[in-house]
Amino acid sequence: MTVEIRHRTLETNGIHMHVAEAGEGPVVVMCHGFPESWYSWRHQLVALAEAGYHAVAPDQRGYGATDTPAAIEEYTLLHLVGDLV
Repeated sequence: MTVEIRHRTLETNGIHMHVAEAGEGPVVVMCHGFPESWYSWRHQLVALAEAGYHAVAPDQRGYGATDTPAAIEEYTLLHLVGDLV
């Protein structure tokens, strides 16, 4: 079975967020740290999809293909969690 990593852009919490995802089933969300991106999770996306999960790895705000708000106040933990919710 070949697993395809799909990419799309979602509107969430006032920004456009790039998301890489693979598989179907219960959702597993993987969040990267500084200074990484969705790409850090590429191997886990495939492994989780093969195990029957819908694996999702977004570029968090300010990284990769996700919007980068100018105001520093828009990078609180509440904003980051709100993007994922």
